Amino acid sequence: MNTSGDRYDVVVIGVGGMGSATTAHLADRGVDVLGLERYDVPHARGSSHGITRIIRRAYYEHPSYIPLVERAYDLWDDLAAETGRDVIHRTGSIDAGPAKSAVFEGSLRSCEAHDIPHEVLTSEQLSERFPGYRLPDGYRALYQPDGGFVVPEQSIVGHVETAQAAGADIRAREQVLEWEPTSDDGVRVETDRGTYEAGSMVLAAGAWNEEFADALEGLAVPERQVLGWFQPEEPSTFEPENFPVWNLKVPEGRFYGLPIYDVPGFKIGKYHHRDEQVDPDEYDTEPGLEDEQLLRDATATYFPDAAGPTMRLATCMFTNSPDEHFILDTLPDYPQVAVGAGFSGHGFKFASVVGEILADLAVDGETDHPIDMFRLDRFDE
Repeated sequence: MNTSGDRYDVVVIGVGGMGSATTAHLADRGVDVLGLERYDVPHARGSSHGITRIIRRAYYEHPSYIPLVERAYDLWDDLAAETGRDVIHRTGSIDAGPAKSAVFEGSLRSCEAHDIPHEVLTSEQLSERFPGYRLPDGYRALYQPDGGFVVPEQSIVGHVETAQAAGADIRAREQVLEWEPTSDDGVRVETDRGTYEAGSMVLAAGAWNEEFADALEGLAVPERQVLGWFQPEEPSTFEPENFPVWNLKVPEGRFYGLPIYDVPGFKIGKYHHRDEQVDPDEYDTEPGLEDEQLLRDATATYFPDAAGPTMRLATCMFTNSPDEHFILDTLPDYPQVAVGAGFSGHGFKFASVVGEILADLAVDGETDHPIDMFRLDRFDE
């Protein structure tokens, strides 16, 4: 379909985790919104796939995330109720490492500061309660019963369905080529199928955001990430009811993982897998033996009962900011353009509330959510 001159209130570039939520929030407010996606809805080329994504209330990264994750939980529950899709599952969560590690101590502080229910377990206590875990002596684990996972593909579909039901125009397989400001302080967006104008725009294109905004140069850097699924000897030990999601600091790095769900295998990943900065259009999307062995070694060491045959390997992308905190703001020279970027491998759990924030910025230029630490100007200091 070729289109030229269509006018909208807001154009959203990217209909993945963040863009689909943004489009849904905008449409729910009665905004005339167009969502443009380069690939399929959903797709496996960016950062919004992988079957399961961790969500946790204990958040050692920074206290500013706590009110956002609280709101995210509410919005995920709302999406599940509205669509009938099982987009969020509560399994409990584990944040573990040496007793003085930032992962354990930071998560504990966040729970204590915000009165989040939790328990502290020794390695032995953890293995007794959840036999899939085999952490070294002297490690400590923070158990938070409300942790769990979000199902990314179902979440995107749910947000797209609610957006379309509210009148949103969403178009897949349409690549944005460029955009420019217009004389009325709006935007004009050119794609490989047509040209659109709008009063404002949201950049939610993940690893491709940097292509559309000079202000993001060097601040939203794509990185190749690999995930593995290994079949346990006793799968029931690693089912959601018996195995919390986890975040673990060990000498080899920081790893994370989830129970068996929807496909065979215990899921594991390593933050900043092999530290490979990539071009999102040209990186190696096929996992290799080195990728597999890195994940298998960690599984065999800390979750030995899960280190069975390989079931699946998959690549995705992190898009990292210099401080690994989000970028949520409007562009300094173009306040009609809102940006969600730099989610640095821990953003999907927040997609529901990030969509609300980006909708606020697109419509009002501001939000009541506490996003001061995510502003672009922090990198000017």
